[in-house]
Amino acid sequence: AALLAVLLMAAVPAMATTYDLDSSHSSVGFKIKHMAISNVKGTFSEFSGTFDFTPGESDSWNVEAVIQLKSISTGDQKRDNHLLAEDFFDAEKYPTMVFKSTGVKMKDDEEGQLMGTLTMHGITLPVTLDLEIGGTVTDPWGNDRAGFSATGKINRKDWGLSYGSVMEGGGLVIGDDVKISLEVEGVKQK
Repeated sequence: AALLAVLLMAAVPAMATTYDLDSSHSSVGFKIKHMAISNVKGTFSEFSGTFDFTPGESDSWNVEAVIQLKSISTGDQKRDNHLLAEDFFDAEKYPTMVFKSTGVKMKDDEEGQLMGTLTMHGITLPVTLDLEIGGTVTDPWGNDRAGFSATGKINRKDWGLSYGSVMEGGGLVIGDDVKISLEVEGVKQK
């Protein structure tokens, strides 16, 4: 009977540990070409979410995050207001951006790809982000923490964000490709 119990326990996959996103130690950033010669960078300061993570068990990993679009900051209030308007995010109608993972494919213990869906501007499409695992640690207050970084690129027009024009002589006033950069730290749920 004891052997049977051990075999049954071995057959049940381990449950991943759930972490709450620590927004004070995480960041959601982006950059996009402006006038084809420079990049404009921005961040979102209000976001929440959870992720399931147990080192070495990528089949059980899961991420869900919600970003409040009104928290955008590019360092210029006039530009931020324009980005929230109907020309871009239409944040009154679509106040959030949501990411939900659909899988992880690791190439080694530290790097891989995070696949998921991104819902923005009323449109949900698949995205793939390059993933780097930061690891786990117990902080000085006894909280278990885990962290990772993710980067990727999306075409804003795929989500209906098509505002912009072509400059005289060619080149886009606002680039189509948006580079995403995430630094994520979470605290284990108790």
